[in-house]
Amino acid sequence: MNRGRFVVGAAVVLSVAAFVGSASGAGAGGVSGAAAAAGPIKVGAISSLTGPVPFPESSAAAKAVFDQVNATGGINGRKIKYIVADDKADPALAAQAARRLVDQDGVVGMAGSASLLECAVNAAFYKQKGVYAIQGTGVDPVCFNSPNISAVNTGPYLGTTAGLYFASEVLKDTKVCMIFYNIPGFESAVKQSVARWTAITGKELTYFDMSLGLADDPTPQIVKAKEKGCQAIVHNGLEAHAIVWGKALKAQGLTVHEIALTSAYTDKVAKELAQAGAEGIYANSEFEPYLSSSPALKDWRALMKKARVPQTSFAEGGYLAATFFVQALRTINGPITRKSVAAALLRLKPIKHPMVGSPYSFGRGSAHNPNRASKFVQVQNGRWVVVTPKWLVLPTA
Repeated sequence: MNRGRFVVGAAVVLSVAAFVGSASGAGAGGVSGAAAAAGPIKVGAISSLTGPVPFPESSAAAKAVFDQVNATGGINGRKIKYIVADDKADPALAAQAARRLVDQDGVVGMAGSASLLECAVNAAFYKQKGVYAIQGTGVDPVCFNSPNISAVNTGPYLGTTAGLYFASEVLKDTKVCMIFYNIPGFESAVKQSVARWTAITGKELTYFDMSLGLADDPTPQIVKAKEKGCQAIVHNGLEAHAIVWGKALKAQGLTVHEIALTSAYTDKVAKELAQAGAEGIYANSEFEPYLSSSPALKDWRALMKKARVPQTSFAEGGYLAATFFVQALRTINGPITRKSVAAALLRLKPIKHPMVGSPYSFGRGSAHNPNRASKFVQVQNGRWVVVTPKWLVLPTA
């Protein structure tokens, strides 16, 4: 999977602040008259399918799940009509799409969305309209700070805490440092990630820098980290940044535990760092590592192959979001409406799934971030290797 496309996307995010179980029912040939009269169950998604930051795998994977449900009779004889809107990474288009899906199309809920900015743009509107969303990929802080949105992925904020925890509690580093690219609107959430780690472990960072611009060379910060005696450096950034970091660390002769977020977990990063002789980077995988041969991925792989969806972590998120949404639909007795779907999600019991290390939940909280688990992978011999076969689940502070 090529996440280099996100290099453009990080800048796009900045514009947001300025802007704002088994099938039941009859098969296709035996749908009851009542079910047919009720029409399809409309479910929406807003993803960046095109534009400067396209990543359509999440909604494509969700569609594959819904198509599979429809092929086996739907939900009590009613088919799911999945309506996906393209926001092109444009906040105005994201807002327009939400209003069209909710007010015109009449969706009962949202599932499988993957956008850099959709949560920040539309969370207040969803709350106003009583719409609930299972996000396939949550990125901006609002995805994890809204009563109406519950993402299936760990996200960059708990992911940051997990990286720090991995450094101090698994690798046993005593001088943990953190160097982050500063993206306006994300700073508070990042600092909360550090505070969460301190609350869990009682430890403090040896060196913390958030002054890097997205196009900056990290060498000055790396030199400072060397002076501070850092044993581990946790950094953010995208695919291209991970490659720059590995090469810069090698150039400075700094041997540390380098820990990145999920965005670094790509084939390209592994191959380019191997070619540069700069291997060793760690990254957290929010789901069962998609490049692994884990049997937990068997059903997902088979469906993605059948539907011709690229096998990426985004596709994992979309698959899980749709799967959990379907489970909520199956708990509804009576008409399936926006109100009954909301009630089903709010009363949903925690769902365990082999592709995720924490049970998925929604509930009535003011914010949701149920996925507290990661598996860490490391670049070794030109490929990513799972180094924590057991899930690392963050303790509560």
